[in-house]
Amino acid sequence: MQGAIARVCVVVAAAILNHPLLFPQENATSAVEQDAELMARMRQHEERLARERAKMEVALSQPEEGACDEAYSWYVWSAVSFAVFLAIEMCRADTADSYGGGVDDELPESGCVDATSMVLDKDVLANFCDKCTYGHAHDTGRAREFAEGFVDDLLESLRSVCDREADMEVEDFVGMGSMFESWQMWKPPACDFIVPFSPPDPLAFRVSLWCEPSSDVPPDRRGCGTIRVSRPGDPEGGCLCGSANMGEDMLCLLHGNQLHAYVDPRGRSLLAKGGVMTWFQVSLTKAWGRISHKYDFEVTFRSLDTAGALKIRFPSGKAMMVNIIPAVQLADTDAYLVSHFPSDCGGPPDPFWPLSLAVYERNLLKHLARPLPQPSCHLHCLQVVTFLHRKQTALTGGNALLDYHWKTVVLHLLLLHPAPAWAADRTECRLRDVLGFMHRSLREKRLHHVLIGNRRVPGELRLPETIRRAEPVNLFRSLVLRRDQYANTVRHLQEMMRNAAMLLQEYTPLLSNGSFHY
Repeated sequence: MQGAIARVCVVVAAAILNHPLLFPQENATSAVEQDAELMARMRQHEERLARERAKMEVALSQPEEGACDEAYSWYVWSAVSFAVFLAIEMCRADTADSYGGGVDDELPESGCVDATSMVLDKDVLANFCDKCTYGHAHDTGRAREFAEGFVDDLLESLRSVCDREADMEVEDFVGMGSMFESWQMWKPPACDFIVPFSPPDPLAFRVSLWCEPSSDVPPDRRGCGTIRVSRPGDPEGGCLCGSANMGEDMLCLLHGNQLHAYVDPRGRSLLAKGGVMTWFQVSLTKAWGRISHKYDFEVTFRSLDTAGALKIRFPSGKAMMVNIIPAVQLADTDAYLVSHFPSDCGGPPDPFWPLSLAVYERNLLKHLARPLPQPSCHLHCLQVVTFLHRKQTALTGGNALLDYHWKTVVLHLLLLHPAPAWAADRTECRLRDVLGFMHRSLREKRLHHVLIGNRRVPGELRLPETIRRAEPVNLFRSLVLRRDQYANTVRHLQEMMRNAAMLLQEYTPLLSNGSFHY
C-alpha cells in the first residue's frame, strides 16, 4: 500500500511542478504554443495514470492481504491528483494576465480583423493624404506662430509678477508634440510647451531618476524621478522660506502646507507636483490679468487640476488649446521631469515626476527623415492612424491608446525599415505595418519606449547614457493588470481597422471655394 501511495504522490508532484503557471517564462510563447504544450503535459499525465492503473489491476488479481485497501487508496489518490491538476488549470485563466499572456479571451479569432485583411482603398487613402494633410499643414504653421508669440508674452508677464529673490525662476519655453513635429491632424489645434523653472539662488535642484544605481524610486514607477532642493554645503536641502520675506500669497514648495511638499520615509523633503502646479496656475492667472487688455480673445483654464491647460476662444467662435507644462531640466541635457503629460490628466502620484524626452523624440524624427525619399510617407502614416484613432474614439468612447503610442510605433518602424521603404507610393504598405505593429503590441501587452534602453537609437542624438543603458520601459504596463481597460482597447483597435475605409472616405475634405472642410 505504501508503494502505491508513493507512486501516486510522485505523479501529483510531477503534475504540479511541471505546470507552466508556477514557473512563468519571461519571453512567453504564443497562446497557441502554450495550449499545445499544456495538452502534451496532460497526455503525459494520463499515460502515467494509465501505467499506475495497470499495476493496480495486477495487484487486484492477486489474493494478497490488503490488496483491496491498496486499490481503494489508488482511487482516492487518483481523485486527489485530478482535483489538484484541475484546480491549477482553473487558476491559470485568472492569473495568466499578470504575466502578459492569456490574451485569447480578449482577442477572439472569430471576426478578428488584422492589418493584412483590413479593407483599404488606395484611391481614397491617396485622396485623403493629398487634400487633408496639405490643408492642415498650412493651418498648423499659422497656429504654431500665434501660440509661440502668445506664450512668450504670457511668460514675460509671469516673470514680472514673481518675486525674484524668493520665487521660482521661469525660463524660456520649449515646443513639443505633434504641432512642432508637423503631423497634427485634428481641430481645434493644440500646442504643447514645456516651461523649465529653477529655484532662486543659491539653491539648486537635485534630480534622481529611476534608472540610476543610487535611486530609491520603486520599480512600479519606471520612467519617473524625484527632485530635492539643495543648498551649497547642505546636501539635505532647504528653501528660503525662513530667510526671505514671502507674501501671504507666496507658496513655499517644501515646507508648511503638505499639499506643497512631500516628505519621504527617510524624512527628506521632495519637490511636490501639487505645490508646483498650484503655484504655476496662480502665477499664470496673475500674468494673464496684466496683459489681457492687449488681446481681443478670451482665455480660460480647461481644468483646475492641470496647470497651464488653457483654452483660447476668438471672437469668430474658433478655439485653440495651449498646454503650458512646468518642468525641471536634467542638467546639461534636453530631458525634463514634467508635472504631467498633455494627454495624461492623472499621472503618477507625488513625489514622482514623469520623464519627458520630447526634444530627443523630435530630433529623432528629423534625423530619421533626412535619408527618406522625397516625398516620404512616414508623416502621412502617422496622420492617418491618429485621425482614425480620434474618429473611432468619438464613436465608441475612450480607451487606453494615445496619439503618443502611435508616434512611438512609427518611430520604432522608422528604425527598423530601410529608407526606400518609406517612399510616397508605399503609404498603404507602411500603414498596414503601423497597424500590425500596434496589434501585436496589444496582444503582448508590451510597447517599449522608443528611446529608453533602445540600442538602435543613433549616437548623433546624444541621449544621456543613463537613459540609453536603462532597462526598456513598457508603455502598456497598465494594461497587464487592468483587464477591463485592455479588452476595451482591443475592441477599439478592431473597430478602427474595420471602419478605416469608411472613416477615410466619409471625412476626406472636399474642395469648396478653395477651402477645406469636414
